[in-house]
Amino acid sequence: MIDNPQKVLEDLKPTKEFFIGIDSDGCVFDTMEIKQKEAFCPTFIKHYRLQKISKYAREVWEFVNLYSKTRGVNRFKALLRAIEFLERRPEVKARGMKFLDMTAVAKWVNIESKLGNPALEKYAKEKNDEMINLTLAWSKEVNKIIAELVFDIPPFPFVKESLDKMKDKADLMVVSQTPGEALVREWEEHNIQNYVRVICGQEYGTKAEHLKFAAKGKYPDEKILMIGDAPGDQAAAKSNGVLFYPVNPGHEDESWKRFYDEALDKFFEGTFAGTYEENLIKEFESYLPEFPIWEG
Repeated sequence: MIDNPQKVLEDLKPTKEFFIGIDSDGCVFDTMEIKQKEAFCPTFIKHYRLQKISKYAREVWEFVNLYSKTRGVNRFKALLRAIEFLERRPEVKARGMKFLDMTAVAKWVNIESKLGNPALEKYAKEKNDEMINLTLAWSKEVNKIIAELVFDIPPFPFVKESLDKMKDKADLMVVSQTPGEALVREWEEHNIQNYVRVICGQEYGTKAEHLKFAAKGKYPDEKILMIGDAPGDQAAAKSNGVLFYPVNPGHEDESWKRFYDEALDKFFEGTFAGTYEENLIKEFESYLPEFPIWEG
């Protein structure tokens, strides 16, 4: 566990004129589907005893994590949101489902910003709570499956070309809610780790905190850009008053080509903000619904 991740980011000094934060899962790598469908969801059903409503648990999990405006949210927030959706579904109620009490997990999520296994492990030792221990076991199993399963998935087309184009003018940093060990493994596997100064996962805090401590106030706001595929990336950028470039879910190749061909040049030239960014965000927001079809 990093002793003081905030200080690591605060101590970063600009070496270039611009700063660009880059999300990883679903943005640089096409890893969202395999991680959510093959690691997160099966273990969610297993650990939280959802076997008799597995059909609905899978549908809800995929909606929360892949196909809605909460796409890319931290795993522990996703866990709570998925259970909230399931509790409301008539089909689930009809099956007499009794859910585990998630109060202790919700309390931890509300008081902790570094929502990762290191912080949860420390909390588990302090509290020795059954649901905290269960959630830690779930999260550890997810990481184990991902480490065994997720490999040989290269960056989307035009990612590496874009990194080459960015590196001489901008300080680059990974801004993610994926565990750091997985991020390092995936970036190193494809030999792109040296493009970035720091690889920030969930252990460094929220994405908004990553941008705040690493970039805000060190570069002009109009020279700070966040690249991401989820509304949470957009929210992190806008909470800091900086720019956002969306990688559209399901259209990642086209998004990266557009970034390489025109958006990055506009950012460096100072013409990205305003109408151009607004149109990108309007298009991006059309791809993901806020509410599921089963809630009408």
